[in-house]
Parts: sequence; C-alpha cells; structure tokens
Amino acid sequence: MGFRAFAIDLDGTLLVGEHVPDENVRALQQAHAAGFKIIIATARWVQMAQRVEDQIGIKGPVIACSGAQVFDPVAGRDIFDQRLPDDFVRELYAICDSDRCVATVTVEDRVLLKLDGEPDHSQVPAEMTWVPKLTGAADTLPRVAVIQGSAVNKRIRDELQDRYGDQVHFFNSIGPTGKVLLTLTSAKASKGDALRAACDHLGITTDEVVAFGDSENDLEMFRAAGASVAMGQADEETKSVATHVTARNDEAGVAQAVYRIMETGSP
Repeated sequence: MGFRAFAIDLDGTLLVGEHVPDENVRALQQAHAAGFKIIIATARWVQMAQRVEDQIGIKGPVIACSGAQVFDPVAGRDIFDQRLPDDFVRELYAICDSDRCVATVTVEDRVLLKLDGEPDHSQVPAEMTWVPKLTGAADTLPRVAVIQGSAVNKRIRDELQDRYGDQVHFFNSIGPTGKVLLTLTSAKASKGDALRAACDHLGITTDEVVAFGDSENDLEMFRAAGASVAMGQADEETKSVATHVTARNDEAGVAQAVYRIMETGSP
C-alpha cells in the first residue's frame, strides 16, 4: 500500500523559528497537488496551525494541542477533544501562579498566557489573553498546558508526575526558540490518538501516513504511522523510534523527504 498523507509537526520540523522555509512550502504544495493529504500535527493551538496551512495553501484536519484536539476547518468543529483532569489542573495552576514561568494554556477557542509582567499586546495573537494568574482565569478545563522555565518544570515533575502519571502525559517538546518546553495533556490524548481520529475522518488508514517530527511528543505519532521521519537535529531517542532520518529543519529536511517519497515511494 502506498503513502497517501503526511502528518507534520511544526516547531523544529516544518518551521524554522516562526518561518516556513520556501522549499518546504513548495514541496508540500506539489505533494498536495499530487493528491497527498497534509495534516498539521502540533503542540500549538489550532489558530496558529491554520495560519501555517494558509501559508501553504491547504485546508485539512489539524491536530493541535499536542494531540488533544483534532479540528476540521471545513465543518468548523472538533472531531477529537480531550481535556486535562480537574484536580491536576488546580495543582498545576497553583504551582505556575507561585513560580516564575511562561505558561500557555489552551481553553476552548482562546489561549491563556501567564507571564510575569503584562506583554505588549500588539505582539501577541488575537486569540491570546494575558493573565497575571491562571487560577480562576477560565471556566473550562484546558486541552494542553505548555510551560517554560527549568525550575518550575522540575517542580511540576517532582510534585505531580508520580501522582498523575496515569492521567496526564508529561512530554518535553522544543519551542520556536529551541528551548525545552514541558507539554501536558490528558493521558487519553496524544498525537498518535489524534492521528487515528484524523485518518478515520479522512477515510484513510494510519499505515498510509508518513509522520514527521523532532521530539518526545511526536513518538506516539511515529508509532501509529506507516512510516516516520525524524529531523536531523532530533535527539537520539526520537531518531531511534523513527523509521527514517532526514536533514535538519533549517536545511528543509521536510522538503527533502517529501520529494524522495514522491519520487521513490519511500522516505
């Protein structure tokens, strides 16, 4: 069975910083024109993923929030939606509120930004709301929380991971600046679970998908897909799980692998 779709991470994979290299855009446009489905699969929230889709000129299901959400832009609805558990969220918010950190928490169609000091609002996306504290800032549970700060992340793992490890995924991911971020989702959500939901929605099998990624939160997607491609700068664990390794993200490694697949049928 040949490949019919690509599931592609953003940070450290398709993107260099906040930019999609022109060669990646051209490769995915050619793949899309040839009939391949393109599925963005990111830890970011859905609006940011859709902006990348707009740059490429595609509109397909988006795996967002590190696999906690799959959104169909054509139908305008979620086809997969998993939330962090209530007790965990209360304790997580208390830690983030008491310690210095940068936290982005996705709830419904907006993103809470917890940051010491109010940001320049002209520099943040329209869907983002700055809050001095996370506690009480929203009346719905989040799909994903992404925390930056080595000290606070150590505290979160030390205090919460043993007690909530069966309910919550604790993943390291790489942000646009190259810093390690702690990404938290429900244990019922992963990029692998989300990929299966997206494929069911598209009427294809996961065996027909090539997954691209660069970090720990891509591994379940690698395991679910028919083939997987790790970026050249990925850590050794990520590379060991992938079926193939391509060039670095700043060398348009996605484009190189996409062209090979279109030419030879294999990454």
